[in-house]
Amino acid sequence: MTYSSILEKNDCIIPVLKSPQDCPVYRISPNDTNRIAIVFDSKIADNSLTFCIEIFDVGGQTPSHTHHSAAEMFFILKGEGLAICDGKNIPLKSGDSILVRATGVHQIINTGLSRLYALCFMVPNEDFSELIRNGIPEELDEEDLQVLQGIYN
Repeated sequence: MTYSSILEKNDCIIPVLKSPQDCPVYRISPNDTNRIAIVFDSKIADNSLTFCIEIFDVGGQTPSHTHHSAAEMFFILKGEGLAICDGKNIPLKSGDSILVRATGVHQIINTGLSRLYALCFMVPNEDFSELIRNGIPEELDEEDLQVLQGIYN
């Protein structure tokens, strides 16, 4: 099947396009040292997934936690960190990715001298996006926007 024949079928689903400014940002709880920008979730994608950007302040971290049925994947955009997965320490840097399988006890820590930016995918959603959306609304600042738009200094 050619590209033109696919277009002629007229059954293409219109994709959802977003830029960083379109992403709602939250802290799950007031003392959290990371913010989460939702790119796509089950509410937007009509699918059981969550795709977000986690932004860790210097020294920031997630609490140690597990997911009952979801796999969680991280791709490090910028910064340095440490993943602790089932008691194993895994250093992270820009370009690294890590997959945490369901039931794996894990935590991400920013060990660098600047913010840590990570793409995060969770499948299935397992109420993750609902937890985020019930948090405290935040905003992306100029540094966040530069990183997410690929304008590094």
